[in-house]
Amino acid sequence: MKKNIIAALLLSALMLASCGGAESSSETTASENAGASSGTSSQTELKSYKNDTGMYADLSEGCPGFFESSNGWTNGSMFNVFWRAENTTFENGRMQLIIDHDPREEQGIPYSGGEFRSKDFYGYGRYEASIKAIKNDGVVTSLFTYTGPADSNPWDEIDIEILGKDTTKVQFNYFTDGKGNHEYLYDLGFDASEGFHTYAFEWHKDKIVWFVDGREAYTATETLPVTPGKIMANAWCGKGVDGWLNAFDDKNIPLTAEYEWVKFTPFDE
Repeated sequence: MKKNIIAALLLSALMLASCGGAESSSETTASENAGASSGTSSQTELKSYKNDTGMYADLSEGCPGFFESSNGWTNGSMFNVFWRAENTTFENGRMQLIIDHDPREEQGIPYSGGEFRSKDFYGYGRYEASIKAIKNDGVVTSLFTYTGPADSNPWDEIDIEILGKDTTKVQFNYFTDGKGNHEYLYDLGFDASEGFHTYAFEWHKDKIVWFVDGREAYTATETLPVTPGKIMANAWCGKGVDGWLNAFDDKNIPLTAEYEWVKFTPFDE
């Protein structure tokens, strides 16, 4: 019995270590490949899987092997954080992305942030997650797809961004070959920092449709991205973008965004 307990603890430690950026080939196939694709967090009883029918990361299990945490660099520009693996944690059946002081202050950046990203690239399909956002001036809580020059690709991106200055709204946006300015601000009718809600978008050849708790919220049809990207979620504070985010207020840090699960369902397009 003691040997079984020790083995289970070692397995849990290895799963969490893979979230620090180390490569891991472990994948768990679900006994069921079904569940609600909208609404609240009714999917979390499923096990994580990645197969021909899509991907589901049950974050109550910790870090699935097909995701990793960003670690040891900064995006620069408006991002006033260094990504740190320790800012992605798994507690109480959820993933936490944390904004905090960074005592190392590499490149003069005083804060650290958490980012969770898929190892593979995904194209047309439905992307969704159960998220509880941060409420704080100067902060973004996100779910998005991204690829760019670092992947030898054009900059294509589709965004769901909850701005901490007003968590009763969500911003949708996208970039095609680096061209953005497609922002749309949607009134949620609730405070995204007070509970978990499902945020989603469907990426088609001829349109992108965003959803909140299963309700269609916005559709874009012009100059759409075409390049498969990584599925990403992050929490960060900005600099030089006070008109967008408000000035960052750090008196309440550490600040924590929480995620229950992330799901992708492919479209045959």
